[in-house]
Amino acid sequence: MAAPSRINVQIPTSQAPLSSWLYPCTSRSQSAIILAHGLGATKELKLSSYAAEFQKAGYTCIVFDYRCNGETAGQPRALVDWQMQQEDWRSAIAYTRQLDGIDPDCVALFGTSFSGGHVIQLAAEDSRIRAVISQCPFTDGVRSSLTVGLKALPGLIWAGVRDSLFGDTSVNLVGAPGEGKFILQYARVMLTCCLVALMNAPDVLKTFRGLVPEGYAFQEEVPARLVLRLPFLKPGSYASKVQCPIFFAVCGTDSVAPAGPTLSYAKTAPKGVVELYDELGHFEIYYGDAFQKAMCHYVKFLQVNLPTDPARSC
Repeated sequence: MAAPSRINVQIPTSQAPLSSWLYPCTSRSQSAIILAHGLGATKELKLSSYAAEFQKAGYTCIVFDYRCNGETAGQPRALVDWQMQQEDWRSAIAYTRQLDGIDPDCVALFGTSFSGGHVIQLAAEDSRIRAVISQCPFTDGVRSSLTVGLKALPGLIWAGVRDSLFGDTSVNLVGAPGEGKFILQYARVMLTCCLVALMNAPDVLKTFRGLVPEGYAFQEEVPARLVLRLPFLKPGSYASKVQCPIFFAVCGTDSVAPAGPTLSYAKTAPKGVVELYDELGHFEIYYGDAFQKAMCHYVKFLQVNLPTDPARSC
């Protein structure tokens, strides 16, 4: 009987276990890749496409949901907390390193968007990480915060303050310019207020929604407290401390994680490799020819820096 292409697993943490997919490799490869998604997203939003391609290339893959997100338990739902997500990444790394047949020194990280920033910081702190792919990465909190436009900022800040104080306010992830909402929750009564969304550039609404599988009940609001913390995050500043090879996939017309700061940070990485996809917006790299082109680059990068042949040393 053929081995299953994907297995549901639970990664233990100090709190809720992380709902995860294991893509076992059927070859003799001892190399593994860990993948997680961006801001407010879950593993169902096309991460299976990346893991399946890496698996075909000879890698074991682990794909996980952060606490409070997707199928992983935790409250409030859809919470985006940088430090907690960093802890979840560390739990996933520890879990992967102890898998049967995996060399603990042959583990790579794949992060996209918000998690593209996570993997930069993690690799800077963990010298055993062998290689990193950072796709359309979030690298500069101030620059990403300003992409919503000055008119939207007051509403977002007000929602963030209220959620930080009372824990009762969420905000839309995506919307067209001038669209979106934040939601106040009084007991069981929900009041929708103000037009505002975290990602509201003209290209976002169409391209983001295409990531969500038909019929999948995706939560499109996140607790608004993130708004106040986002400007203080600068994961790109860790690039200079990343000693392993790191591939930066930068979308030239990115309206969520601007290309300029990422390119500047990428230049500081000692073993950085940069591929600029000039014509692509933030979410376009997940689809069609753009996805296939990027995957070709990723696999070539991995074949050099994370060999699947156990006869070659990692």
